[in-house]
Amino acid sequence: MKKIIFSSLAAIIALSALTGCTRTSYAIHTNDGRTIVSDGKPTETDAGLLGYTDANGVKQQINKQEVKEVSEIPH
Repeated sequence: MKKIIFSSLAAIIALSALTGCTRTSYAIHTNDGRTIVSDGKPTETDAGLLGYTDANGVKQQINKQEVKEVSEIPH
């Protein structure tokens, strides 16, 4: 019985650890000095826009010409 409980607990902890590492945040640095944190990797559109999801979960876009640099935020 203890073996089953221990195995189940170990599986739950391992799964929790993996789900915490699945999403990476990125910092979008603009030419005017702002820093925007995106949840997940920003995507480029054919129209010259950079699409991202902000910290509140809202999808946003910014003109790619306004972006100086995009960098991954280390955990």
